[in-house]
Amino acid sequence: MTHHISLRARVLPAVAAAAILVPVAAGAAPASAATAPQVSCTSGKAGLAAKLQRDITAALAGRAGTVAVGLRDRTTNTTCTLRATTAYDSASVVKVTVLATLLWDAKKTNRYLTARENTLATAMITKSDNTATTSLWNQLGVAKVKGFLAAAGMTRTVPGSGGYWGLTQINATDEQKLLSLITARNTVLSDGSRTYILKLMGQVVTSQKWGTPAGAPSSVSVHVKNGWLQRATRGWRVHSVGAFKGGGHDYTITVLTDGNSSMSYGVNTIQAVSKVIHRDLTPTEMAATRYKPTLFPQEAAVAVPRR
Repeated sequence: MTHHISLRARVLPAVAAAAILVPVAAGAAPASAATAPQVSCTSGKAGLAAKLQRDITAALAGRAGTVAVGLRDRTTNTTCTLRATTAYDSASVVKVTVLATLLWDAKKTNRYLTARENTLATAMITKSDNTATTSLWNQLGVAKVKGFLAAAGMTRTVPGSGGYWGLTQINATDEQKLLSLITARNTVLSDGSRTYILKLMGQVVTSQKWGTPAGAPSSVSVHVKNGWLQRATRGWRVHSVGAFKGGGHDYTITVLTDGNSSMSYGVNTIQAVSKVIHRDLTPTEMAATRYKPTLFPQEAAVAVPRR
């Protein structure tokens, strides 16, 4: 069953709250970093796994905080993982799960999204609108979110309680499962639903198109959703998930981080990892044509409990 959704241009509300903008280059790396588990890679292309393992490890050398990485390239049958099942507060990355749940639930009754749902979904993904997200989260309810997670095999993802969707517990393995569902045919999401999600992730405003797209070759389409939040313990959580397809490539990247001293520090870590992944997968692309994110990244500030 093809699930077609009309995308009509609408005036979207501005993001209710945005984090303070600071240059990504700000802040120096701490003198030391915690001992980290090793990056693990496999590939059907000779030499690629070893190169990715070496380059991702080098990109993280000396970085503070806790970083999880997931990579899958269908073209070369390549995967990389680091802290595959470590849990992180989701921040706005969970908004892709909220949209997928909405579409999965609509598919069960063979209905289209309403005009209201389309407006909310578009604002939620393209501008990371928190009010729109809360409306859809409350409409669905945690039970339906859990239903989608079960159908998707995202067994370690735990929805945030008390309405705090930004505190949903996510991990690199489950985020990669979600990206896989969005980028290939399956029985959980219809083809129309997948197209709709990818279209919105491809229309994210420039100020929020940072993270995993950094260094992406001009030959691929870029689909991204990012998030960040700050709490009293473990500092800044900064995350990015992306899907990239074209020019003979088809791959997804997840980078989750916490324990960052600032938002910009986490963004820098994610972009350092992403740049080497794109470079290793597409070595013939000239540096001048690769995607360079804004130096002033933005994201919606997610509400969290005082403690």
